[in-house]
Amino acid sequence: MAQLDRFLNLLVTNKATALVLSEGDVATVTIKDSPRPVMKQPLTSAQILTLIREIAPPTHPHSLDAKGSVRFEYSCSEGTFEVLLTQNGKIAARIEPRSPSPASAPASVGSKAPGADAPRAAAPSADVPRVEPVRAETPVVPAARGAPSGNRMLDRIENLLRTLVGNKASDLHLRAGSPPMLRASGEIAPIPGEPVLSSDEIDAMLGTVMLDQNRIEFKEINDTDFAHEIAGVARFRGNALRDRKGSGAVFRAIPAAVVTVDQMGISQEVQRLCHLTKGLVLVTGPTGSGKSTTLCALIDLINRTRSDHVITIEDPIEFVHESKKCLITQRHVGVHTSSFKHALRAALREDPDIVLVGELRDLETVSMAIETAETGHLVFGTVHTSTAVSTVDRVIDQFPPDRQAQIRVMLSESLKGVISQVLCKKIGGGRVAAREIMLSTPSVSNLIREGKTFQLPSVLQTSRRLGMVTMNDALIELVDSKQVEPQEAYLKATDKVGILNMLKQRGKDVSFADADDARAAGATAEPPAKAAGRR
Repeated sequence: MAQLDRFLNLLVTNKATALVLSEGDVATVTIKDSPRPVMKQPLTSAQILTLIREIAPPTHPHSLDAKGSVRFEYSCSEGTFEVLLTQNGKIAARIEPRSPSPASAPASVGSKAPGADAPRAAAPSADVPRVEPVRAETPVVPAARGAPSGNRMLDRIENLLRTLVGNKASDLHLRAGSPPMLRASGEIAPIPGEPVLSSDEIDAMLGTVMLDQNRIEFKEINDTDFAHEIAGVARFRGNALRDRKGSGAVFRAIPAAVVTVDQMGISQEVQRLCHLTKGLVLVTGPTGSGKSTTLCALIDLINRTRSDHVITIEDPIEFVHESKKCLITQRHVGVHTSSFKHALRAALREDPDIVLVGELRDLETVSMAIETAETGHLVFGTVHTSTAVSTVDRVIDQFPPDRQAQIRVMLSESLKGVISQVLCKKIGGGRVAAREIMLSTPSVSNLIREGKTFQLPSVLQTSRRLGMVTMNDALIELVDSKQVEPQEAYLKATDKVGILNMLKQRGKDVSFADADDARAAGATAEPPAKAAGRR
């Protein structure tokens, strides 16, 4: 964003006819033929030239240092303006708004800042301007613009968030030195027509959507998590940060409507976990794999079918559940409680039946979650692991060696299910989850108790009739149903040799595979079912 843009905003909002910059005088806007000052300090010639150079076309034939006058057009988010710079003994600039017709508008804007705005046709005030799709094949869905709040920065960030939702993207990225960017179908691209953001602008926008404690935390440790909601649009999970260029932020869109297990395609075996009276159920996967959405669907099923007390402990609260048959208590770590472990300890005195722990971050939280599950409560939690087997190992490895034998016994009795998932790009746009499912059976419990977790993949492979699914089987089902390309399944698989064997069995082209994986898949003489169980 050019420095002059803030003055141009004053020009537009005050319906002024001109912005005047004159050497030795303060900047003024002309309102009803009367100059009104917009700053206190007089401008120098160097300051005026610096401001004009920032918005001047880089290919302009005239030198800004030459005597005489230079005229050009400049467009930004405030509109299109005609700029006249004169240098006849005294440097002065006059900037007036103009309204170009869509047919005559230039294709690009003469601004030296990379990613500067391209002029756009005027849109009705009731709509957010349409943006080009982030990917050419992705349709654009314009979002409704909210009523002005009187706070320009709040309106600006909320319009960006509406654009995020309107284009069915998952994330909005704000970074100093770059225009706002959207992640749609897993790919990040800038929003065309949006100006490059400065660190100060991002700070100002974030200040309008963060709570006081988040502002303090951001100032002290340079990052913070928070949530923001636009009524009737969506909730957003936000993270503010600072990097080498200044401030930045990421917003994840959380639909306003709670998703159901049917919409998520969650199997009946997993749905039955919601009817347990006690035990531990873990939903795992990398960041951005849809763990929160899956948990939302499971909690919604409980809310509709049981008459119990559900406590959720989240950082921040994402999906909002209104009490239906259940009583729902939702607590935001850092706002309603100091930490996950403190809230989990307190929950035992709050008469819960089901407890959702947004993230099992540390040893004490994991230990308390297992103990809570053992004492007659159903506990849901998330772990950042990629497979069901690695989830079991991760939980056990968090404990010191002298406690691991005890934890194996406790986990073998309390763990009722692990759902590990990844998001894959769908053919034609969008994303779909592939889920590996491990359920508690006597054989699974025995292997956990005896420390033989390396044998768990073979149990998953041979227990499909019980509802268990390996990640490779889940991925190959998506390929068979023509929802996912073979290459995407290969990229998301943890057992790449196994998935290659399964793809080759189906006559799929696997020329995209890594050479080492291809050689291993070609050299193995084992049946795909056995190979797929290896890790």
